[in-house]
Amino acid sequence: MKSSPADQLALWDVPDWVRVVGVFDLETTGIDVTTDRIVTAHVGLLDGSGSAIRARDWLADPGVEIPEGASAIHGITTEHARRDGRRAPEVIAEVVEALRGLLEAGIPVVAYNAPFDFSLLKYEAIRHGIAPIIDPAPVIDPLVVDKAYDRWRRGKRTLEVVAAHYAVRLDGAHEAAADAVAAGRVAQALAERFAPWLPGTAAELHTRQIGWARAQAASLTDYFIQIGRLDPDERLDGSWPIR
Repeated sequence: MKSSPADQLALWDVPDWVRVVGVFDLETTGIDVTTDRIVTAHVGLLDGSGSAIRARDWLADPGVEIPEGASAIHGITTEHARRDGRRAPEVIAEVVEALRGLLEAGIPVVAYNAPFDFSLLKYEAIRHGIAPIIDPAPVIDPLVVDKAYDRWRRGKRTLEVVAAHYAVRLDGAHEAAADAVAAGRVAQALAERFAPWLPGTAAELHTRQIGWARAQAASLTDYFIQIGRLDPDERLDGSWPIR
């Protein structure tokens, strides 16, 4: 009896990097990676089943007022951060150290919309005289991978929407730990769904994502020009995983 396509996919080995992945997420004072500040951070490690085997969370006093709009998203007010948060330079140095340790060990770090988190961390490190992570690798960005393998699916590509699409539970969205873990599990779900077409190593997948992100930014640029959201001479930055 011939096996079905579903049976054939089930027999396909998922990439080895699925077995252990790092996860990383920031909640911040805003969305400008060059000027906004870190409020909370999470760096963790998931096993092949998506269970957390290591986790660390930080709450920083960013040294500036946290806008009400940002507080409404992540729930941390200026008063809370000043009362309970640690000094920003200490937090940033520890987050950089935790991430650098994972990357130097060859463990891929999952970050949803990676250029935001890694770029903001870079500028925060520079601001406080800390050696920044300039070229993080290997990184896995579920946003980029999902767009590459399911390009024409309609709807938003926020973490909440994409997690629901891949049946990944996300409780407490916009809380750094919850978002980081959900992103890691989405990356693992993508690896299972698209195993026959994915590169076999995290390093090769990292390289592929550089090109995918550039092409995705170019496509979105063309669309925004068509609808009048961008001028014809403007271009979205497709640099990945850091800007």
